[in-house]
Amino acid sequence: MKAPLSQIAHARSGDKGDTVNIGVIAYQPEDYPVLLREVTPDRVKAHFGDLVKGEVIRYELPNLAALNFLLHEALGGGGTLSLRIDAQGKTFGAALLRMEIELDR
Repeated sequence: MKAPLSQIAHARSGDKGDTVNIGVIAYQPEDYPVLLREVTPDRVKAHFGDLVKGEVIRYELPNLAALNFLLHEALGGGGTLSLRIDAQGKTFGAALLRMEIELDR
């Protein structure tokens, strides 16, 4: 069954220079394997399209049932250099939660 990522997880995002940092946390620990399978660096990069020019790196935090992503070259130069409306990457977490994933249910 396809559903938005927001059905099983919440997210928080911010910036460090021109890099967006997104934490994705499963509501229930039993959904962590779904995060691992469905929320890959390639899928995250594809989801954001041309907004992310650089590499997407994923860090796994199984003890928290969470993933952390770094999206390099994603803010048009970063905070004070960027002309983007969201120069600090605060909306990237909410945008990622709209990604369609396959649920085991």
